[in-house]
Amino acid sequence: MRTQVAGGCSSIPCGPPPPAHSRDEPFLVQPAPDPAHLPETAFRRVVSQGTTLSPRASARTAATAPHPVDEILPARRLVPAALQHVASMYAGLTAPPLIIGSALGLTSAELSTLLAAALVVAGLGTIAQTLDLFGIGARLPMTNGVSFAVVSPALATTASKGTDGLAEIFGATVIAGIVCLLLAPAFRRLIRFFPPVVSGCVITLVGISLLPVASVWARGGDTEAADFGSPSNLALAGATLVITLVIHRALSGRFLGRVAILLGMVAGTLIAIPFGKVDAGSLAHASLFALPEPFAFGMPRLVPTVIATTVVVMLVSMMESTASLLALGAVTGRPTQDRTLTGSLRALGLTTALGGVLGSFISTSYAQNVGLVALSRIRSRYVVTLCGALLVLMGLVPVLGSLVALVPLPVLGGAGVVFFGSVAVAGIRTLAKAALGTGHNSLIVSVTLAFGLFPVAHPDFYEHLPAPAATVLGSGITAGCLVAILLNYLLNHLGRGTEADLDAIPAEQVTAFDGTPPVGAVPSYAPGPAWSPFGDTAPPRPRPVTQPPPHTAPDGDWPAYDTDLVTSGPETDDVPGAAYDPAGEALGFPGPLHPLRHRTGHPDDPTVHGRDTTSG
Repeated sequence: MRTQVAGGCSSIPCGPPPPAHSRDEPFLVQPAPDPAHLPETAFRRVVSQGTTLSPRASARTAATAPHPVDEILPARRLVPAALQHVASMYAGLTAPPLIIGSALGLTSAELSTLLAAALVVAGLGTIAQTLDLFGIGARLPMTNGVSFAVVSPALATTASKGTDGLAEIFGATVIAGIVCLLLAPAFRRLIRFFPPVVSGCVITLVGISLLPVASVWARGGDTEAADFGSPSNLALAGATLVITLVIHRALSGRFLGRVAILLGMVAGTLIAIPFGKVDAGSLAHASLFALPEPFAFGMPRLVPTVIATTVVVMLVSMMESTASLLALGAVTGRPTQDRTLTGSLRALGLTTALGGVLGSFISTSYAQNVGLVALSRIRSRYVVTLCGALLVLMGLVPVLGSLVALVPLPVLGGAGVVFFGSVAVAGIRTLAKAALGTGHNSLIVSVTLAFGLFPVAHPDFYEHLPAPAATVLGSGITAGCLVAILLNYLLNHLGRGTEADLDAIPAEQVTAFDGTPPVGAVPSYAPGPAWSPFGDTAPPRPRPVTQPPPHTAPDGDWPAYDTDLVTSGPETDDVPGAAYDPAGEALGFPGPLHPLRHRTGHPDDPTVHGRDTTSG
C-alpha cells in the first residue's frame, strides 16, 4: 500500500503539496493512489502520458475497473504477450523429454510422441492454473511444464531397462500426481521441511547432476559411434555455446536476449546442416495432426522403489511451485492465500497424473514466466491462458515436434552447458538466503552436496546395496533431498538449546516472501516476517509517522512514506525491491541502519527513524 506524508508526494503526480507542517505537529498518513492496483492499460497511460490521478478519480477507477490480473487485453497486445511467454518456456519445456528420449535412444517418431505429450499436458495445466475451474487452479498468470528435477531419477531408472523403464516412470508419475492432489490442502504444513537450505541444495544438485549429460552430448551422445568426441562435434557444441553467450550479451534486457538459448540452438542446427549432422528424414513421415495416445509406451507398471523416488521429486516440485506462486502473488498485487495455494497444487497434481497417462513427466511451475510478468508488467491471466492454448496446438501438430527433434546432440550439449549451469546458479542463489555464515546450515550444505554428487561422480557407488536402496540413493537429487531434510531436522530443530539459532527457520516464516522477484529458472524465496499468506501469523501493521525525521530530504520536501519499506523496499525500475537503500541515504538520512535491531519508534531507541545514533 502506498501512503503519502503530508507535504510530500508519491511517484504518481498528485498536485501541489499541502502547506508545510511544523515539527511540533503530528504528520498525518493519508492514502495515495497505487499504480500496482490499476489495470495494465490505465497504468501505462499514467506512466506514458503523466496523467494526474486525484484520490477521488482513483477510487472511481478502482471501483469500476477489473483487477489487472482479470483484465482482458485487446488482441493486438494479447497475442504478442502470449507468444513471449511461449518463447520463454519452450526451451525448458522440451529439454527434459529430449534429454530422456535421447538417453534411451528413442526413434524420431517416439521422440516426437514424448515432445507432443509434454506440450499438450503443459498447455492444459497452464490453462487450468489461469481459469480456476471447480477449485482447480490459482487464477493467476501461472505456467506449468515438465520439471527438470525428474531427469536424473528418470535416467537412473531407465539406465539398465531401456524403453521398458518408461512404463515404470509413467506409472510412478500417475501415483505422484494423485499424491499431490491428496496433499494439496495440507501441504502448507509440510513446508517446514523445505526451508531455503534444503530446497537450495536440491536445486543446485539438479543443475550439477545434469552437467555430465551435457558433456556426453557435446561429444556426440553415442559413446559407441566412431565420431564420438571428434573435433567436429566439439566445435559444433562450442559454436552453439558462443552464439548463445553473444546473443545474451548483445541483446541483454530485450525479448530476444531472454530466449538466447533457443536462438543458439536454432543457429547451431543451421550450422550443422552442411556437415551432415541433421537428419530431416523424420519430417517426411510426420503427420500434420494427431491426438495424443494414452499409454503410447505400454501400460504403466507400478514399482515401489520407482514410485518412492518419483514422489520425492513430486514434493520438490510442489515446493518449487509454491515458491513461484508466492512470488507471482507479490508481483501481480494479488497475495497468495490458502485457497490459492490449494487450487494451484491441485492443478499441478492433476496435470502430473494426466502426464503419466499421455506420456509426459512431473510438472512444475516455471519461474522464468514469473520474472517475465514482473518485467513486462502485463499481469493479465488471460495472456497466459492463450499461451497454454498455443502450447496445446503445437503438441497436436507432430511436425513441430519433429522439427525440435532435428537438433543434433552436440548442439544440445552446447546449450545444456548454459541451461544446466543456470539451474545450479539458481540453487546457489537460494542457498544465499540460508545464512550459511552462522549456525549449522553450512554443514548441512556440505554433507548434502557430497551425498548428492557421489552417484554423479561414480554411478556404481551404491551397487552393492539392496536394490530398493540402490535405486533411491542412485539418484543424486533424491539422495541429496533426503539427506538435507534429515540434517535440517536434526541440527536445526531437534533438541535445540537455549542459544538462539538464526538459521533455524520457523515454518510460518518459510512461506514469507520478501518482495524480490525470482531470477533465473527457479525462484528465489527467503524466510522473513514480511508477510504470511495463510493467516498463520498476523500481517505487520505499518507504524504511522508521529513526528518528522531529524533530517529532511535533499530537496527540502518530505518524501513519500511507503509502508512496504518495512519489509521489501520501494519499487524501482519496475522491479519490486530493486535499488533498496538500507542506509536511508536516498532519503537524506546519514546514519546506517543497525542490522540486528528493530525500529520501535521510542525516542530513546538509537535506531529511531531508521538512523543508528550509536554508529554515527
